[in-house]
Amino acid sequence: MKRRAWLAVAAGAVVAGLVAFARPAVDGSAFVPKPGTYDVRILRDRWGVPHVFGKTDAATAYGLGFAHAEDDYATIEEALLQSRGTSAAKVGQEAAPIDYIVQLLRVRETVEKEFETQLSPEVRAVCQGYADGVNHWAALHPDKVAAGVLPYTAHDIVAGFYFKSPFFFGVDNAVKSLMGSSRPGEVSQRNDEAAGDSTGQTTMVGDAVEGLAATRRWLTADMPVGSNTFAVSPKRSADGSTMLNINSHQPWDGVVAWYEAHLVSDEGWDVVGGTFPGAPVILHGHNRHLGWAHTVNKPDLVDIYVLDINPDNANQYRLDGQWRDFEVGTAKINVKLWGPISWTFNRETLWCAYGPAIRTDHGVYAVRYAGLGDIRQVEQWYRMGKATSYDEWLDAVRMQGFASFNIAYADATGTIGYFYNARMPKRHPGYDWKKLLPGDTSETLWTDYEPFDTLPKVVNPECGFLYNCNNTPFECTGPDENPSPEDFPPTFGIETHMTNRALRARQLFGSDEEITEEEFLAYKNDHAYADDSEVARKVQELLAADLPDEPIVQRAIEVIGRWDYGTLGDNRSAALALLATRPNPDGGASSGSVEAMLDNIRTWGPVLEEHHGRLDPRWDEVCRLERGDLDLGLSGGPDALRAIYCMFIRDGTLFGFEDGDLPGKGGDCYILIPRWESDGTLRSESIHQYGAAATVPESPHYADQSPLFARMELKPVWMDEAEIRANLEREYRPGE
Repeated sequence: MKRRAWLAVAAGAVVAGLVAFARPAVDGSAFVPKPGTYDVRILRDRWGVPHVFGKTDAATAYGLGFAHAEDDYATIEEALLQSRGTSAAKVGQEAAPIDYIVQLLRVRETVEKEFETQLSPEVRAVCQGYADGVNHWAALHPDKVAAGVLPYTAHDIVAGFYFKSPFFFGVDNAVKSLMGSSRPGEVSQRNDEAAGDSTGQTTMVGDAVEGLAATRRWLTADMPVGSNTFAVSPKRSADGSTMLNINSHQPWDGVVAWYEAHLVSDEGWDVVGGTFPGAPVILHGHNRHLGWAHTVNKPDLVDIYVLDINPDNANQYRLDGQWRDFEVGTAKINVKLWGPISWTFNRETLWCAYGPAIRTDHGVYAVRYAGLGDIRQVEQWYRMGKATSYDEWLDAVRMQGFASFNIAYADATGTIGYFYNARMPKRHPGYDWKKLLPGDTSETLWTDYEPFDTLPKVVNPECGFLYNCNNTPFECTGPDENPSPEDFPPTFGIETHMTNRALRARQLFGSDEEITEEEFLAYKNDHAYADDSEVARKVQELLAADLPDEPIVQRAIEVIGRWDYGTLGDNRSAALALLATRPNPDGGASSGSVEAMLDNIRTWGPVLEEHHGRLDPRWDEVCRLERGDLDLGLSGGPDALRAIYCMFIRDGTLFGFEDGDLPGKGGDCYILIPRWESDGTLRSESIHQYGAAATVPESPHYADQSPLFARMELKPVWMDEAEIRANLEREYRPGE
């Protein structure tokens, strides 16, 4: 850009910034609900967990919004600004790709269009109640609130669900794949003889643009994430009880970090569990009758289409022999530059019959994904939480308001189940759907979905146990009762891999015919790698290799050779073994090879010696939980059932390891384990990696659960009001 143009931009930015800086603050009192609008009480137990008792469901959601804002307003604001596509105005250019994606996917337009038709009146009221609770708290604390963001609305809440959902099954990877210097793969040609062996996601290769890569980092803090769940029925438990492990692995901070709450209303809500900032319902948890847990699955729910562009009109594409006009728009992205100064950038958006489209140097592509246009995610979770029987709960799940996630289930009657939930498109069998697709024929334009009951599931297996740890649904229970891959077409793209956590769960539950409560918890906290896991395989390759006669290598091999594949805190081989087998920072083709492991030893072994005085420090001296004034050692590791993710790459190196420590940042976090005894009596325990007050360091609940978490212990979950009052810290109404 010429000097004069740059000066004009700079001058305009200064003027815009000064105008924004001079704009008077909004009077937040205008957004406080009128007295009597919501009848609700908040009871905080001695761990600070909010038990919200409302006259109506909407009142309870209002109380949740207020309590949640007390504990984590900063993250709620971040999440809600993201759902509006206005994050960059507060955060800066790092959030600009998020704002672009929100506008490219027409998040706000879809919510505005479908809000009244797809969502029930009670769910709309629940969403508005939560927004009003956040508004009320924000009005009382204007110094904590960014200028111009109030009021939050029910539309903001719903948009958050609609925007985040496709990121869990890879729509961001699809967009990233298009941003390389060349076309990311071959285009499928119709072949009526075979549809290809679609065993993974749609082709998503190619160089990624850093800006779009930031979208997933923003959501997941750059962390490998997974989840565990398993259930045991009276057929397998030692005392006839039913047990469920609810154990999603999330980042410990940010917009998808868990918050624990108990929601009660006179309209039948009585559910406890985890929710995210900006969400007015329990996303996984249990009521008195039943419980459910989610793990991430990877069905093929995203397709990329190569569009044929009119050589005489770049804003037209061909479909079924006819030229059609793109819907061309402009994404206006306001970006904070420095101080009060911001600038609005304009980027083209395209929409076609397939959905959003992107113009690149090597072609124009459309992206179509499951759930496009469906905003019922919050409706489904609300219905699941209010269900009082297996049939009611299953009716809610059949909505498929959210397009992915495995689901495990257990209830007071002893029923357990595993469901591979996926909004699976009905695809023409004549194409290879793991490749790029031709975007000029309605044959590739799917509009319907396979029925929920055609997907893999197991209910009440004779063996009495179920598990999923982000592994294939074809291994989820006893060996003779698993779903068969032959029963599902290759166009489903169902994953076939096994994680270490799944291998260990299969071994532990499959070899114990009478599982006690203590054993169930011990299996959840299992710290080992299976002999046939990827980590064990790498170690075996390293030990069997012809290695150089270097002192650091020879001493490292002696340490690693003693490893028992465990990650308890006192293990003196785990640190070096896990560092050695960690993928290289550059992620190159040699990552995971013997030479790459030797490079890791040469790079990171000396760091251990420098900061710990030896090559084999205890694992809990290296793997740490750091929170406020606390600095605690941890057991567990990446892809262990006791999952602690502490080795991830940031800016080309191991995050935090310059001091010789590996701070945990994700994995096991909010753990909830309900148990129904043989007579149906419910007893439940939970733990959070920090505590209730996520972003309030001065609160006594900022890190009060961390010592228990580090010791792998649980605390009671109280649902009866008498029990809550026996452990009561305070009771109040919002605003008191």
